[in-house]
Amino acid sequence: MFVNESTYYHSVRLDKDKCTGCTNCLKRCPTEAIRVRDGKATIIGERCIDCGECIRVCPYHAKVAVTDELSSINRFKYSIALPAPTLYGQFKNLPNINRVLAGLKMMGFSAVYEVAAGADIVSHAVAEHLKKEDVPKPLISSACPAILRLIRVRFPELIDHIVPIQSPMEVAASLAKLHFAKENGVAVEDIGAFFITPCPAKMTSIRSSLTVEDSSVDGAISIMDMYGLLNSQVKKPDSDESLQHATYYGVGWANSGGETTAVGCDNAMAVDGIWNVIRVLEEIENNKLSDLEFFEGLACPGGCVGGPLVFENGFVAKNRIRKLIETLPKARAEAGEIEKELAAFDVRSTKEIKPLPVMKLDDNIVVALKKMERMESIAANLPGLDCGSCGAPSCRALAEDIVQGNAVEMDCIFKLKEKVRKLALEMVELSKEENK
Repeated sequence: MFVNESTYYHSVRLDKDKCTGCTNCLKRCPTEAIRVRDGKATIIGERCIDCGECIRVCPYHAKVAVTDELSSINRFKYSIALPAPTLYGQFKNLPNINRVLAGLKMMGFSAVYEVAAGADIVSHAVAEHLKKEDVPKPLISSACPAILRLIRVRFPELIDHIVPIQSPMEVAASLAKLHFAKENGVAVEDIGAFFITPCPAKMTSIRSSLTVEDSSVDGAISIMDMYGLLNSQVKKPDSDESLQHATYYGVGWANSGGETTAVGCDNAMAVDGIWNVIRVLEEIENNKLSDLEFFEGLACPGGCVGGPLVFENGFVAKNRIRKLIETLPKARAEAGEIEKELAAFDVRSTKEIKPLPVMKLDDNIVVALKKMERMESIAANLPGLDCGSCGAPSCRALAEDIVQGNAVEMDCIFKLKEKVRKLALEMVELSKEENK
């Protein structure tokens, strides 16, 4: 069913003026959320998980991510920057992380709180949760919002496997506000926390969170939008103020496998790239990986460093992050300090993730079964080439669209050619009859 986009908040949007109706996005969408109708792409709001794959592959830049502008920090009396550790990998020859953090303050933020520091706390909480015996295995990381939305749409049976702990972004925002309010004697309501994001899914998770009732993050500014101005600040001499507190393990979350390393689970698997993640989730769903304890799935290739809203090539940024963390002591955050933070703030999810049954044909089971029979019949008569010329990503998707009343069989170019050929033959026969 096609739905009005206003029903669901999405960061990923379509610029129809730039769309040429090509099928690049159609083929790459992991939830079949895109159709091409009347020469333009259409996004099915219910199915979109804001992974940004369409942004990555669109040659005409017709897919865009809506994020906040830097000026939005002026909505609050005080503003806190929450840099994703991915941000550190964007700068060539960066001598230390403190340069980036100081640069953010020079850009107008009242304070800076590292999301990597939030990752240190979340790593500890996840490690403790893994020790419990009554949890389903493997546990699935809750860090990537695109993967969470993928699970509720395509793998709802795995929702119970998701770690019930908030993301480092949410934890960092909550703690940053608490600390700033206490240290400066100001009201939490006067403080705005803004995430510097590498992906559109984070923006969506702020506006429509799956794990918390109300996000502590007040906005998200893309790394791409921040890079130019921040790069000029980073080149300035080192600041006397020491702002960097996250550990080797927290900063490492930027790369795929960083969370797994930080959690310290040996029997774990880290997979990046949404199509690779889908293949592993299928294995988990079929109970083929029941001996695995922890699964870290990240939608972007290479991890968050490969997000569609970054400035630098993901592989280059990944290597820079690796070199940066090598300059940090390979030590974990003090357990006492983490316990103190956990006592001040509960990192557990406050909202239950529920399935989003967008794949079902109808609410009425009897009607759904009849539609399924008709869909199977239509699909069997289609060529099965999955060429995308009809505007659907596959022949089966076209059959579903036909059953739901969103397409007709003649949208298939091969069916249309067959129909035209038959009509041409009939015209020839009619012509022969007339000549007689």
